[in-house]
Amino acid sequence: MANLMMAVQHQAQPSFSLLTSSLSDFNGAKLHTQIQCKRKVCMQTKGALQVTASSASKNVLIMGGTRFIGLFLSRLLVKEGHQVTLFTRGKAPITQQLPGESDQDYADFSSKVLHLKGDRKDYEFVKSSLAAKGFEVVYDINGREAEEVEPILGALPNLEQFIYCSSAGVYLKSDLLPHFEEDAVDPKSRHKGKLETESLLESSGVNWTSIRPVYIYGPLNYNPVEEWFFHRLKAGRPIPIPNSGMQISQLGHVKDLAKAFIDVLGNEKASKQVFNIAGDKYVTFDGLARACAKAGGFPEPELIHYNPKEFDFGKKKAFPFRDQHFFASIDKAKRVLGWKPEFDLVEGLTDSYNLDFGRGTFRKEADFTTDDMILAKTLVQA
Repeated sequence: MANLMMAVQHQAQPSFSLLTSSLSDFNGAKLHTQIQCKRKVCMQTKGALQVTASSASKNVLIMGGTRFIGLFLSRLLVKEGHQVTLFTRGKAPITQQLPGESDQDYADFSSKVLHLKGDRKDYEFVKSSLAAKGFEVVYDINGREAEEVEPILGALPNLEQFIYCSSAGVYLKSDLLPHFEEDAVDPKSRHKGKLETESLLESSGVNWTSIRPVYIYGPLNYNPVEEWFFHRLKAGRPIPIPNSGMQISQLGHVKDLAKAFIDVLGNEKASKQVFNIAGDKYVTFDGLARACAKAGGFPEPELIHYNPKEFDFGKKKAFPFRDQHFFASIDKAKRVLGWKPEFDLVEGLTDSYNLDFGRGTFRKEADFTTDDMILAKTLVQA
């Protein structure tokens, strides 16, 4: 059984189209900087989170928190004055300095974060270690199965709120879009574990809130979303896009997602509710390629459309998005929580590029194997 290790971490680590619900063109939109002050979070400059003091400090546990979403969420929680503990296996550094974060801000953050080392699948350890700490709020960022949540609930009978990171991937594929929170769900989806977790929370009697992001992007993204496009743009290669390229999708910036997670904390209006979280506008695959080029300062990209049914890519993934229309309404979060995205798509992609890929950092090396297969066939047919 893993040993309990509580340690304060001090170390430092070194023409595109966006579509609204009416599918209007982006060309008339203007990039702008806003001052947005929410219930707890005040945005004074684009991408810089400034947090006002909350009414009561909470003992908060984050399951996960060292890869992507949790990096931004944990900072907001610490700025609000909450005591934050990260539950991880300890295989990755417990804290890391965010790109663009000052040494002083990082030192202040890392000095206040606690670590609970263990495997969340070691259910007996989870029960005993969590019960000893008496956490008041749990953010489950990396939970995938309902059975992983049961021991957490069992260990914390006085838990005030369980906030879960679900996925818009739970919705049943439909001809009627966007997806709303009350839409039919797919019990056979690859996210069925998240759906079952939501059902467990609903039946448990605990005060819970579930967030369903669509596609998440932003600096330090470990999924090849914007990075996939940036690799090809940097290499000066054509961008292969399945079918017509007019499939409509939706992205949401990680910092906007982190703010939504803050906005539901202690919010009675969020009790036992599900919220879709993503960007304000929808975008076609072709439009996304052009938006990535604009964000990185690259020339207009050459787009190559192909029929995926004509290729056998084996286990390789030729394109990072599901080949279908896929987007969700965020009206409920805006109406109930008073939340709304800070970033429009090009601003968000620019933020991601400037703070990550543009600095020469990325999670996965470029792999153009499937691109070459597509291009070879395209040249033969030309």
